[in-house]
Amino acid sequence: MSTTIITEHPGWHTTPDDEPVRVVEFQGAAWLAHWESEREHLLLRALDPAAADQPPVAYTSAVELPTAAEGTLLLDELVSLGTVARLTNPSLWDAITTALLRQVISAPQARKKHRAFYSAYGRAFDTPAGPLPLTPAPEVVLEVSDEGFTAIGAKFNAKGLRSAATAYLDRGEHWATLDPESLVKELCEVTYIGPWTAAAAAADFTGDHSVYPHGDLAVRTWAGRAAPGLTLPGDEKHFEALWRQWAPTRSQLHALTLFTLTWGSHARVTRAGGTPHHP
Repeated sequence: MSTTIITEHPGWHTTPDDEPVRVVEFQGAAWLAHWESEREHLLLRALDPAAADQPPVAYTSAVELPTAAEGTLLLDELVSLGTVARLTNPSLWDAITTALLRQVISAPQARKKHRAFYSAYGRAFDTPAGPLPLTPAPEVVLEVSDEGFTAIGAKFNAKGLRSAATAYLDRGEHWATLDPESLVKELCEVTYIGPWTAAAAAADFTGDHSVYPHGDLAVRTWAGRAAPGLTLPGDEKHFEALWRQWAPTRSQLHALTLFTLTWGSHARVTRAGGTPHHP
């Protein structure tokens, strides 16, 4: 069965051959992730001499999807993805930064802002897709002026990023040791990080989408587009209740959410997509 890469993170770019690439930081070293489409393989190459262990890649099989009869139209579409490969975000700081930059605005707007912020203040490396930057370090974020945030369209995020940077420098090492639920809880204690942002960041960093905000408009949108013949609740509360009813176990909830977001990450390449997110 085929393997499909999920590229929902705005750090993914494409080569001239239309293959996804991304630069990430793991254990203080930079790595290039390159999805080789023909081989259906994620190639990881060290960009720093100090690099040691490779960043983690998670594979989720379609057999982990739930089998709820009511969701057959959607589940049949998701099964066609085969196995989903996901580069688990090796940087908690990147996961927090990305979630903060996604607040309130649509996904296309968030990608534009994310790329502008990273390009302006992150350490860049040459890749097959051109120079790609890492996350601006928290120390760098604290030095960016109000004018600096405004210049790249991130004035709205300045207070949140500064608050998160200060908290991360103080508690980041501890946060990285937590289980997904505890991580969500502690991130919510940071000013400007609400339940959506905390859950999105925790899912990105841990790779566990059972803690993702399942009622999120992006999940609802892609589920509806993947199965247009299916009648789904329009509001967050009722949608999440149905989602959990279809996927009663943790592994099923993870798979259902991950596969839906994967379907959407490919659909947005050819369709107008992206929805606003909460704090």
